[in-house]
Amino acid sequence: MKMSRRELRENIFLLLFRIEFNTREELQEQMEMFLETMPDLQESDATYIRNKVTAVLDDLDKMDETIMKICTGWRLERLGKAELAILRLAVYEMIEDEDIPKGVAINEALELAKKYCSEDAPRFINGVLAKLA
Repeated sequence: MKMSRRELRENIFLLLFRIEFNTREELQEQMEMFLETMPDLQESDATYIRNKVTAVLDDLDKMDETIMKICTGWRLERLGKAELAILRLAVYEMIEDEDIPKGVAINEALELAKKYCSEDAPRFINGVLAKLA
């Protein structure tokens, strides 16, 4: 069965989270192992996930610079790893992905933060992303 956009985004987030613990080369291997754990994954969904993760990683420096400009007084190292992965994905979607409206990118980032981060994270992420909107 085809994944929803939300499910695709969550899997992309889970892979982006791993960049803090792996080199980019290791992440490619991690991505393939991760995708193999989903027996019902359609090839079109796997391709979408691979392409989006690769695109975010290719623009990682640009995403991090954007986040640092918005988070004045914060260093990336101070951000939680889950929050950073969510911000990287949302900033990429807001700046580079014309198919995703900014409001949708923000809302989806908040949903991921509610599921994977502390209770204060959604408010922080909303504040950061609102400056980009």
